[in-house]
Amino acid sequence: MWCDERFDFQATFLQCLAKHVPNIYSAEMDPLVEKQEEMVQAAILYPLECYLFGEDPDVFLEKLQQSGTSQLCGKVFKGGETTYSCRDCAVDPTCVLCIDCFQNSIHKNHRYKMHSSTGGGFCDCGDTEAWKAGPLCSKHEPGASDSPKENSECQLNEEIMEHSRRVFPSVIKYIVDMLIWEEEKELPMELTIREKADSYYCVLFNDEHHSYDHVIYSLQRALGCELGEAQLHTTAIDKEGRRAVKAGDYAACQEAKEEIKRHSENVSQRPLHVEVLHADVMAHQKFALRLGSWLNKLMSYSSDFRQIFCQICLKEEAGSEKPCFISKLMLWDARLHKGARKVLHELIFSSFFMEMEYKKLFAVEFVKYYKALQKEYISDDHDRVLSVTALSVQMFTVPTLARHLIEEQNVITTITETLLEVLPEYLDKNDKFNFQGYSQDKLNRVHAVIYDLRYVLVSKPTVWTDRLRERFLEGFVSFLRILTCMQGMEEIKRQIGQHIEVDPDWEAAIGIQMQLKNILLMFQEWCACDEELLLRSYRECHKAVMRCSTNGRSREKTVFHLCGHTLECRPYRVSADPVSIHLPLSRTLAGLHVRLSKTGAISRLHEFISPEEFQVELLVEYPLRCLVLVAQVAAEMWRRNGLSLISQVFYYQDVKCREEMYDKDIIMLQIGASLMDPNQFLLLILQRYELADAFKKIKPTKDQDLIKQYNVLIEEMLQILIYVVGERYVPGISNVTKEDVIMREIIHLLCIEPMAHSAITKSLPENENNETGLENVIDKVATFKKPGVSGHGVYELKDECLKEFNMFFYHYTKTQHSKAEHTQKKRRKQENRDEALPPPPPPDFSPAFSSVVRLLNCDVMMHILRTLLQRAVELETHLWTEAMIQMVLHLLSLGLLEEKQQLQKSPEEEVTFDFYHKATRMGSSAMNAVNVLMLLEKLKRVPQLEAQKDTVNWILQMFDMVKRLREKSSLATVGAASGSEATKGDESTQDKEKAERKRKAEAARLHRQKIMAQMSALQRNFIETHKLLYENTMEAQGKDDAIMEEESISSAIDYSKIALGPKRGPSVTEKEVLTCILCQEEQEVKLESAAMVLSACVQKSTALTQNRSRILELSGDTLDPLFMHPDLPCGTHTGSCGHVMHAACWQKYFEAMQLNFRQRLHVEQIFDLENGEYLCPLCKSLCNTVIPIVPLQAQKINSEDAEAVAQILSLARWLEIVTARISGYSVKNAKGEKQNLPPFTNKGTGNSALEFHSILSFGVQSSAKYSSSIKEMLILFATTIYRVGLKVAPNEADSRIPMMTWSTCAFTIQCIENLLETEGKPLFGSLQNRQHSGLKALVQFAAAQRTTSPQVLIQKHLIRLLGVLLPNFKGEDTPSLLEVDMFHILVGAVLSFPSLYWEDAVDLQPSSVSSAYNHLYLFHLTTLAHIMQIILSSATESPAAHSSDNSEEAQSAQSFCREVCQYTSGCFSQDIPGWLVWDCVRKGIMPYLRCAALFFHYLLGVSPPEELLQVSEEGQFKALCSYLSLPTNLFLLFREYRDTINPLLQRWCADPVVLSCLKGKSIAIRYPRKRNHLIELPEDYSCLLNQASQFRCPRSSDDEQKHPVLCLFCGTMLCSQNTCCQELVNGEELGACTSHALQCGAGVCMFLKIRECRVVLIEGKTRGCLYPAPYLDEYGETDPGLKRGNPLHLCQERYRKLHLLWQQHCIIEEIARNQETNQIFFGFNWQLL
Repeated sequence: MWCDERFDFQATFLQCLAKHVPNIYSAEMDPLVEKQEEMVQAAILYPLECYLFGEDPDVFLEKLQQSGTSQLCGKVFKGGETTYSCRDCAVDPTCVLCIDCFQNSIHKNHRYKMHSSTGGGFCDCGDTEAWKAGPLCSKHEPGASDSPKENSECQLNEEIMEHSRRVFPSVIKYIVDMLIWEEEKELPMELTIREKADSYYCVLFNDEHHSYDHVIYSLQRALGCELGEAQLHTTAIDKEGRRAVKAGDYAACQEAKEEIKRHSENVSQRPLHVEVLHADVMAHQKFALRLGSWLNKLMSYSSDFRQIFCQICLKEEAGSEKPCFISKLMLWDARLHKGARKVLHELIFSSFFMEMEYKKLFAVEFVKYYKALQKEYISDDHDRVLSVTALSVQMFTVPTLARHLIEEQNVITTITETLLEVLPEYLDKNDKFNFQGYSQDKLNRVHAVIYDLRYVLVSKPTVWTDRLRERFLEGFVSFLRILTCMQGMEEIKRQIGQHIEVDPDWEAAIGIQMQLKNILLMFQEWCACDEELLLRSYRECHKAVMRCSTNGRSREKTVFHLCGHTLECRPYRVSADPVSIHLPLSRTLAGLHVRLSKTGAISRLHEFISPEEFQVELLVEYPLRCLVLVAQVAAEMWRRNGLSLISQVFYYQDVKCREEMYDKDIIMLQIGASLMDPNQFLLLILQRYELADAFKKIKPTKDQDLIKQYNVLIEEMLQILIYVVGERYVPGISNVTKEDVIMREIIHLLCIEPMAHSAITKSLPENENNETGLENVIDKVATFKKPGVSGHGVYELKDECLKEFNMFFYHYTKTQHSKAEHTQKKRRKQENRDEALPPPPPPDFSPAFSSVVRLLNCDVMMHILRTLLQRAVELETHLWTEAMIQMVLHLLSLGLLEEKQQLQKSPEEEVTFDFYHKATRMGSSAMNAVNVLMLLEKLKRVPQLEAQKDTVNWILQMFDMVKRLREKSSLATVGAASGSEATKGDESTQDKEKAERKRKAEAARLHRQKIMAQMSALQRNFIETHKLLYENTMEAQGKDDAIMEEESISSAIDYSKIALGPKRGPSVTEKEVLTCILCQEEQEVKLESAAMVLSACVQKSTALTQNRSRILELSGDTLDPLFMHPDLPCGTHTGSCGHVMHAACWQKYFEAMQLNFRQRLHVEQIFDLENGEYLCPLCKSLCNTVIPIVPLQAQKINSEDAEAVAQILSLARWLEIVTARISGYSVKNAKGEKQNLPPFTNKGTGNSALEFHSILSFGVQSSAKYSSSIKEMLILFATTIYRVGLKVAPNEADSRIPMMTWSTCAFTIQCIENLLETEGKPLFGSLQNRQHSGLKALVQFAAAQRTTSPQVLIQKHLIRLLGVLLPNFKGEDTPSLLEVDMFHILVGAVLSFPSLYWEDAVDLQPSSVSSAYNHLYLFHLTTLAHIMQIILSSATESPAAHSSDNSEEAQSAQSFCREVCQYTSGCFSQDIPGWLVWDCVRKGIMPYLRCAALFFHYLLGVSPPEELLQVSEEGQFKALCSYLSLPTNLFLLFREYRDTINPLLQRWCADPVVLSCLKGKSIAIRYPRKRNHLIELPEDYSCLLNQASQFRCPRSSDDEQKHPVLCLFCGTMLCSQNTCCQELVNGEELGACTSHALQCGAGVCMFLKIRECRVVLIEGKTRGCLYPAPYLDEYGETDPGLKRGNPLHLCQERYRKLHLLWQQHCIIEEIARNQETNQIFFGFNWQLL
C-alpha cells in the first residue's frame, strides 16, 4: 500500500487513518478491547511496520532484539513499586534502582534503603553520573558475548533510516495535532472524508476535587444508571482520565452534560469537567494514544530510532516562532487527560532520557519554558506525578547537566524568578510575604518549584569557571530577593487586654522555611567552595540585610548607663513593637560569616565591606529581638496571642528548622560579641530583654506576677549568655569537624536516656541527602543493646563520654534539660560521687571569634553575677530562683575554665583574661562590699541551695587552682615546697569529704538491711498463719494419699496415679472457694449453690488442619458434627481468660452493657452485643459466653468391690451387657419404628429382660442434682457453642447441641496438647492458669451437659458413635474407621455413656466401679481402633534405614501385621518389618495418648505421674501407659482381648474405604498429624518485595500496581483493597482478604502487607488490627510503611510469637485489645480488605 517511492507518505497515511479509525473505535460506551486491538493491528499498524522495516515486522524485531540492548535500564516506576537506593554509592537520594537491577548489583551488600515509589521516576542503572561505584548491574553490563561485530549490527541500515525519517514526522505530527485538538465537533480537513454523522459522546474527565462517591452519585442522579455501571465508569475515569458516559445525538449529550454538572455542583464547590465530543474526534484521539504506545515500543528496540525521533521532536519550523513538537506537547500537558499524559511521559522516558545528548537538548527546552510549565502546573489540579514538571528531577540532579543549565540557561535565576512570579499574590504593602488565608494545595505546588532548586544544587561543582561564578552569583542575588520578601514577614504585636480572636495561619510560613532549610545550607556550601565567590556573596547578602534594617531609623536614640558604661541605642521594645520570627537574610549572613572564618577569607573582608558600612549593632538587632520574643513567650507575656505563636516558637527551636533559625541567631550574637565592646554588648542585651531596671538598685514591685516574669526573663537571658560564650561546636566558630558536632549531639541525647536508632535519627538534623551522619560516629560514643521479643534495640552511652555532658546544652528543651540533669545526678549518686556537673572544657574559639570570651570578665557581667549571688545570700527568696543561681555558677565555671586553659597554654604575663582578679575584687568601695568568692562561701549555707553545694565546692577548688597557676608563674622562684603543701591541704579536705561520704553510704546500707530483715520476718509470720491460702492445689492431696505414697515408694508403679480401670487412684478434690471479680464476694463452688461462671470465648478454628481447601461453609442446618474428620478441618475452640463471676452478676453486667450501647447508638462498638460479645470486666479480653463452673464429684473406689467385679466383667461380658441394653432400648423406642439392632451374641432372646437390666448390677448411684441456676448456665453455654460452631440461630432444643459440646471439649484439648508439644513444655504443670481453669471448667461442663438434654437423644448419639467401633451398631451414615478422629469418638462415648443407665422411673448414673470399667473398656476399644488407623494409614512407608530391632514389641507388631494382612486379603503388605510398625505406632499414638491423659485428668481429678510433669520422650510414653492402664507394648492389648477383638478387626479391615486406601486409590491422613506452622518467610525482606513485584492479580488485565498481601497461614498471595478482587458472599461485597479468611481460618486470619511491612489480623467481616511485622532492621526496630527503608531481616522470636498468637487462639483477643486502645482505626472498612 505504501511501497511506492514517489508517493506523498503523509497524505496516504492520513487517508488510511481517516478511513479506518472511526470504524474501529465506534463503540466507546462498552468497547471490546481485544477486537479493537486486532483491527488496529491488521488495518494500520501491520502495513505501517512492513513499510518501515521493509520485511516481516516480527522477523525484523526479533533480529533487532538479539543484537544488543541499551546499557541504561530505563524502567519507569509505577506507584507503589519498591525502589532501592544505595547510601554508600548513590550521588544523591534520587538515584534509585528497580528491584531486578538491585538484586543483580553490588549494592545489595551495601547500606541500602528501600522505599515505595510514588510513581513516575525511572531506574538509574547504567547512568554513570548517578553512582560513585557500581553503576551497572550484571544484567546491563556489556557482556562478553557482545563482540564489536555484533554491536555494529545494531546500527540500522540506511534504507530503514530513510523510511523512519519519512514515517516518524507524519506519525508525530498526527499524535501532536490530535492531542492538542480543541474543536469538539470538527476534525482537521485531511481527516474528514465522509459525511458527518450526528453521533456524539458525553465525556466525563477526571479531577482531584471530587471523590469516587461524588462522581458515582452524580452519574446515578444525572443518567439514572445502576450503581454497578456508575462504579465501572468512575473506576475507568480514575484510571484513564476520561470516559464516555453517554452516547447519542448532540442535543441528548448536551443535556446529559448539563445534568451531570448540576448534580456535581450540589456535592462539591465546583462542577465536574464534562465535554461533548463528536464520535470521530473521540476515535482519532484514542488512536493517537495507541500510536504513542506503538512508538514507545519502537524506541526500546534501537538507538537510531530514538535519535531520529528526538531530532524530529526538537526540530523547529524554519522562520517560525512556534515551539517544536515536544515543547508543544509539554505546554499542553496540563490540559491533557490522565491517560494521554501517561503515554506522553513514557514516550519521553523511552526516547529522550535514554540518549544523553538528547536529554541535554530536552532539558534546555524544558528550562526555556520552565516558567510557563510551572504556572500551568500550579493552576492544574492533577497530582504532581502526572505533570510534566515532575520530570525535572531526572534532569536537574545529573551533575554535568545541572552545571550546563546553570552556565548556559541560567537555571537558578529562572527557578527563583518563577517563584517570585507565582508568589506575588501573597505580598503585603511592604513587599513582605503574608500567607494568611492561603490555599494548602496551591502552596504544596509551589513547594515543587522550591524542590527543583534543591535538585539543581544537590551536587557541588569541583571546578569553577568564571562563567559559572557569574551565573551562580546572579542566581544567588535573585534568591536573596525571595529572602528579602521573607525577612521580617508576618510580624506580630503583643496582645494586651483581650485575647486574640482568630489564630493567624502560621503553617505556611514555617512550611516554606522548612523547605528552604536545606537550600539555604546548600547555597552557603556552594559559596564556600570558592574564596572570591564567598566574599562577593557575603557583600551582596550584607547589602540586602542593610536594606531591610534601615527602615525603623526614625526614633531618637536613648542613653542607658550601668556600672560606669553607657549605651546609645534606638528605643525598641519587643513587648510593645512589632517583631517577626522570620529572618532568613540575617541567618544566611551568619552562615556565610562562619564560613569566612573557617576558610580564613575573613582577613580579606575589609576589602569588600568597609568597617563603617559593617554596622554590627544593626546585624545583631533582629536576631536578638527574636530570642527575646522566645524568652517573653516562656515568661507567659504573650499568652493572649494564642497557639499560633507557641507553635512558631516550637518550630523555631525544633530539629526540623533550628539549623537555619535558632542556631544561626545564636551565631549572630556571637558575631556581635566578637566585634562589639563586651560591656556595650551586654548593655544592649539587658536593654532588649527589658531587664535594665532589674539590675539597678531600685527595689522592684510587690506584684508577684511581675516578679515571676522578671525571674523567667533573667533565667532566659543568662541561658543565652551561656550559649554565646560556651556553644562553640560549629565549624568556623572553633576548630571542630562535622563529626565532632554530631557526636556531641548524640552524647547529649543519650545522656537523657538510652534511645532507639530511629529516635536518635529523628532528633538529628538531616542534610540535603537526608543523611544525619549518625552511623559514622555512633559506635565511637555508644554501645548497642539488642531487643527482646518485643520492644526495640537501644543505644547506651559509653562511660568515657559522660564527661562531655553539658547541662546547659543549647538544643535541650526544658523537659530534656531537667530529665538529663536528673539522670546524670542520679548516676553520680549511685557511683558515690559528688553531684557537681560542671561544664566540660570547651574547644578554643577560632581567631575571628576569640574576643567573645571577654564577655565573661567584663564589668557588666561581674555586676550581673554579683547582684544575683547577693540576692540569694540575702535570702530575698522572691527575687531569685535556683535555676538562676545554677546558671550563675555555670557562667563562673566557664570563666574559670577559660582562664585555666589560657594559663596552661601561655605564660602568665601574656594572659589578659583576668576573670579570677575581677571575681575576687570588691564590688564597690562601701564598707559592706563583698566579692564573688565571699558570696560563694556564704552560698553554701543557704538551705534552699543544698542541691548546688557540690557545684559551689567545685568552683571554689577551681578558684584555688587558678590562683595557684597565677602564683606559680609569678613566684616560680619560691621553692616548690609550699606549692605541694597547698595541694596536700587541698587533697586532705577532699579526702575528708570522701571519707564522710563513704561513712554515710555505709550507714544507709546497714539501715536498709535492717528494714529488709524486719519485712521478711513479717512476711514469714503471715504465711505461717495463712497456710491454707498458700498450698498449691496440686500438692494439697488428701491425707490418705500421703500415706499411700509412703507405702508405695518401693514398688515401681504408683497406684494412686492410675486414671482408668479398677485400680483407679483417688480424685484430688478440695474445697474450691472463688471470688467474683464484679462483686468481690467469695463463694464455695457446690452443685446446689448459685452458679459461678468463667468468662470465655468460643470460636471456630482451623489451627490444627493441614488441608485448608475444604470449604467449611457447609450450611449450618445440614451439617452433622458428631464425627470429626481426622484432618480436624474446622473445630470449635473454647478459651477462657480465667476470671470468675457469679452468673447473676455477669447477667447484670451484660444487661448494663446492652443498655449503655442502645443509648450510644452513634458510637461504633468493638464487640457485637447481638452475638453475646462483651469485654471481660477485669482484663478486657473479648468474650462471647460464660462457662458454668461445675465442681468435680469425688469418687472413691472400694477395692474389694472392684476385685469382685473384675472376676466377672471381662470385655466380652461388658460388650454383651452394653449390646443388650442398647437392643432393649431400641425395642422400647421402636414402637412402630423398624429399628431392630441385631443382638451381639447369638443367644436366644428369652433372657432379654434380665440382660436389659444387668448393666445396673455392677453398681449405680443416683444422678447429681444441679441447682436451677447452674442448669440455666449449662444450657446457655451449650447453646452458644452450637450457635458459634455451626453458625446458626440459637435453638435450645436442637439435637446437635450435645454433639457440639463434646466436639468443642475434644478439640480444645487437642489444641492445648498441640501447643504444649510445639512449645516443648511438659503435659502437666506447665499450663497457664487461664488454660488450666478454662479446661477444667470445660471438661466438667461437658460431663454435666448431658443432664439438660433428653436421655433418649444422648443414647442415639452414643449408638452412632459406638457404630464406628462395634460394626454391629453400624448405620448407613456411620463413617469408616479411617474417616473419623478417634479422640473425638472417645470423648463423645465417655461423656454420653451414662445415658445407658437411665430408667423411666429413677434418674441413675453408674457408680464409681461401673464408670471405672466403662471408661477403661471404651478407652481400650478406641485405642485399638486408633492403632489400626495408624497401621493402615501410616505404616506403609518403605524403611529408610534398616535397624534390626528385635524387641518384644517388634515381634508382636510383626505377628499382628500378618493377621491384618489376612483380614485385608493381602492388600496390607506383611513385609513391613516389625520394628518399623512399632515405631510408627508409638510415634503416631502419642498425641492421642497425651490428649486422653489430659481429658481423664480433668474429668476424674486423678493426679498424673511425676514423669508427665517434665519433658522426656522415653519416660513420657511409659508414664502415659501406666496412667491410662495400657501395657507399654500396645500390641498386648490385641492379644489380651483376642477373641473379642478379632471379629471387630475383620469387619474394620473389610471396609471398602480401608481397602481403597490400601490399594492407593484414596489418601488417608497419616499419623502423627503434621503440626501446623506459619509459612516459611525469607530471611531478607527484599526477597518478599521481589515476589510482590512479580505478583499479577489473576482478575485484572491492567498492570496498575496492586497491594499484594500474603496469607501467613497458607502462603497464598492476594490482591487486597482493590475492586477487581472483591467477591459477593451471601449478598455482601467482601474484599479478597476477608473472603480468603473465611475459608482459610474460619474467619480469623493473619496477613502480611508486603509493601507496607505490616501484619494485619482480621476476624470476621468487621474487625481487624495492624500488628508489627516480624522483620527488624539491624537496630532491632520494625519499619511500618517502609518509612525508614533500612534493610530488614526476619526475627525468628517475633515470628514465633505470631505463631503462638494463632495457636493459642488469641488473635481475636489481640484485635479487641488493639481496637480498645486505638479507637482511631474505626473508619476503616475491614470487610473490603
